[in-house]
Amino acid sequence: MILDTLRIAIGDYPHTLPLKRGEIVSDTLKLDFVEVKPMHKAFKPMVREHAFDASELALVTYLQAKEHNKGLTLLPAAMLGRFQHHTVLHNVDRGRLTPADLAGKRIGVRSYSQTTAAWVRGIIANDYGVDLSGVEWVVFEDGHVAEAKDPAGVVRAQAGKDITQMVLDGELDAAIYGAAMPDDPRLQSVIPDPHQAALDWYKKHGVVPVNHMVVVPDELAREKPAAVAELYRMLEASRKVAGLKPGAIDTAPFGKEANRPCLDMLISYCVQQGLISRRLTVDELW
Repeated sequence: MILDTLRIAIGDYPHTLPLKRGEIVSDTLKLDFVEVKPMHKAFKPMVREHAFDASELALVTYLQAKEHNKGLTLLPAAMLGRFQHHTVLHNVDRGRLTPADLAGKRIGVRSYSQTTAAWVRGIIANDYGVDLSGVEWVVFEDGHVAEAKDPAGVVRAQAGKDITQMVLDGELDAAIYGAAMPDDPRLQSVIPDPHQAALDWYKKHGVVPVNHMVVVPDELAREKPAAVAELYRMLEASRKVAGLKPGAIDTAPFGKEANRPCLDMLISYCVQQGLISRRLTVDELW
């Protein structure tokens, strides 16, 4: 007997499609999928209004929401993870840049609190020795958590400006992109051979940079813990049905311990970058 129906906003990934296609069923829980494209458009209403019973959410947004008591609980269910080394681009027609050249430059990013940007800044600071303090970060949107203010060194682009055109014109020295990478041969990775660099980074740290996980409102977790537990079971079952290609790195880990190294590293990066003011513990996120 169906006891609960949850409105949920999650993206279309190999490990969520079995669930969204109805291949994973429950005797007690019905899922009402809300389609939001691009996915990041769901994050602000989830944080500010609890617009869904469950939602995919960017991890930096979640860490800021946790610090500012926005009433959300994290489930150890990764939705989107990827290696980030390829996402910082520059215009090679204006001269080649390497990570060592980024100190003191103007770098564009959609939002300072964008999770991809937090990963990239952490990597270039901690693995390439870039001094982030002199970088001018040019942003185009506010963050999802209204109370979380950008630190010094962050400026807003003029209205109507396009991040890619600014890189091509030399108004920006480089830019950090997310899932939508520009298709222009002039725009190339600041990090040389980013695929190999990412594999080397993974061998060194043993961490998959997860961007998005699933959250539920605290009140739902308190009032209907069985429904939340069943939601997690269904998400995990969908992941198991999808499986992994032989030899592939699991970029969507499930479980508290599987996600602990990633979350611990990202928390450190966020403190380092002024995204949160204190070092949260991983155990207080669940």
